[in-house]
Amino acid sequence: MYTKLVLAATTALALALPAAAETLRLSHNVGDTTTWQQGAEKFGELLAAETGGAYDVRVFPNAQLAGGDQMKQAEMTGRGAIDLVLTSAINVTPLAPEMAAFSLPYLYADYAAVDRTTQGAAGDKMEEIMAGHGIKVLAWGENGFREVTNSKRPIKTPADMAGLKMRVAGPMYIDVMTDLGANPQQMQWSETFPALQQGVVDGQENPIGAVIIPQRVYEVQKYITPWHYSYDPLFLGIAQTRWDEMDEATQAQFQKAADEAMAYQIEISRKATDEGIAYLKEQGMEVTELTPEELQAFKDATKPSFDKWSEKVGADIVKLFTDEANAAN
Repeated sequence: MYTKLVLAATTALALALPAAAETLRLSHNVGDTTTWQQGAEKFGELLAAETGGAYDVRVFPNAQLAGGDQMKQAEMTGRGAIDLVLTSAINVTPLAPEMAAFSLPYLYADYAAVDRTTQGAAGDKMEEIMAGHGIKVLAWGENGFREVTNSKRPIKTPADMAGLKMRVAGPMYIDVMTDLGANPQQMQWSETFPALQQGVVDGQENPIGAVIIPQRVYEVQKYITPWHYSYDPLFLGIAQTRWDEMDEATQAQFQKAADEAMAYQIEISRKATDEGIAYLKEQGMEVTELTPEELQAFKDATKPSFDKWSEKVGADIVKLFTDEANAAN
């Protein structure tokens, strides 16, 4: 009788306790002071609230789960080795070359053009392509317009880029920097700050609000030119196999948390960018603003890369992007 009472009490207690949360691992490219990290953490908070604590999202910055290789994260997510990934379009081009469409040089004039593509038919097409690689894109975030910094001299004309050793994130940017006469060197972001510090490379290109300020690039770079030469969206994706295991109600909870988290991430990134130039000046950076004519010289110089990568992406996709981007203007 005593044994039966103990078993009954134990069973009742077990039923009363909440089930242990399922841990999901989320990998992203950069450091834990960035808007990437804030967006990832916000997703975890919102998902826990939506699901009553059924899921616990652990965030791993600096591509830790891929051994520091930011290009590998998407491939690992596609085969289910990583649950969730927050990465940029340019970092998945080895897996899906079509994603380079977002970052073609001088495609976008402003945020309105960007939003039309990420939230329209172009974004839908990219989601379809990523699904073919085993990743369900939940929502689009923002790395932002990539601006050039260096430690050697102001950049006002394409000729000023000649010979500069420039850290780049992916293959398309190697071609762009080569067009400009620079010496591009692809490396992981985790290696970049010390490389800038030690003079292994002279400069880099990244968005102001999402990377340059939170990663304190201004401590090792003297000059910045806001040339808006390429835009880089983020996406929050989940392994398709894990997504397919969920019922519709759980999928809806994940979707809601992702939409809200990435809207928040875009908001704080754009705010940090808007305030960024003044802040960088306060930190001692020399800012070179370009006239429309000066900007056109960079656009003309990088057209070979635009054409080359348009072929890789595909004419139909490039047309879809350019039509939507131009319609926003």
